[in-house]
Amino acid sequence: MTDPFAQPPQPSDPYQSAQPPYGQPQQPVSPAYPPPHHGPAQPAYGQPAYFPGGQQPPAKSNKGLIIGIVAGVLVLLLVLCGVGVWLFANAADDDPVLPDPKPTRSSSTAAPAPTAEQPGGNNALTARYSSDFAEVCQGGAILNAADYTPGAAKAYVFANSPDRPTRWNTKSVNSTKPYYAKSADYTTVSVVGCLTYVEGSEAQGQKCEIKATDGKKLTVDYLSSRYTLTFHAAKTGEKVADGGTINAPANRCPSFLTYNKETLKSYASPDSGSLDAALDKLLVG
Repeated sequence: MTDPFAQPPQPSDPYQSAQPPYGQPQQPVSPAYPPPHHGPAQPAYGQPAYFPGGQQPPAKSNKGLIIGIVAGVLVLLLVLCGVGVWLFANAADDDPVLPDPKPTRSSSTAAPAPTAEQPGGNNALTARYSSDFAEVCQGGAILNAADYTPGAAKAYVFANSPDRPTRWNTKSVNSTKPYYAKSADYTTVSVVGCLTYVEGSEAQGQKCEIKATDGKKLTVDYLSSRYTLTFHAAKTGEKVADGGTINAPANRCPSFLTYNKETLKSYASPDSGSLDAALDKLLVG
């Protein structure tokens, strides 16, 4: 007969292990299913990950990689620069040796063209004034002078003096003559007459009383002498004719004279009439 006060039988728990009898040790029993996982759930493949609190994991930094690449490039550049400097230094020290050029044969060797000789040589100059034509009497020539044409030439005349043999002064030419040329027309002149003092030809002339600029009275020896006249082509300096001897008479004291203050000597000028006659003979005929 059934006990009405008895406990109804409990259904068996399939997930609970059987309890051993009291007093016997318990033996571990492996569960039929894996234990529950208490950490965050892993997302399924292809699903976005979920992190508690909405925080994202820190992204990996590439700063170290970039610094390494830059350092490597700098080191490479330094190496290349060092190699370039070394190569340049060695190239500068070693001069290239070029083979000696072999002479080439020519069927004909052309002779160098002769250079045209300049009129008057190295002493020729270009005149800017009529006084520059005095250079002809010292071996020079005038590049911008007119060409010498006998019978139709213009002339200048210069003379030196016993106390100044290297200084040539202009001598007056008769302005009525066809060979006369004004000082401004020097480019039309083609002939230069040179009156050269004959060394040792001076002779006693006159004792001339003069009054110096300071009012003091002086006695000056006025001396005669001789000159030789030569004619030269102004453009080339070549001698074209002899004009003979021209006297410088000291027959009377001139109204105006120049003198040496140390020697108190003055020299007479070449005779103008003799000079005109010599010019007429050469240039007029």
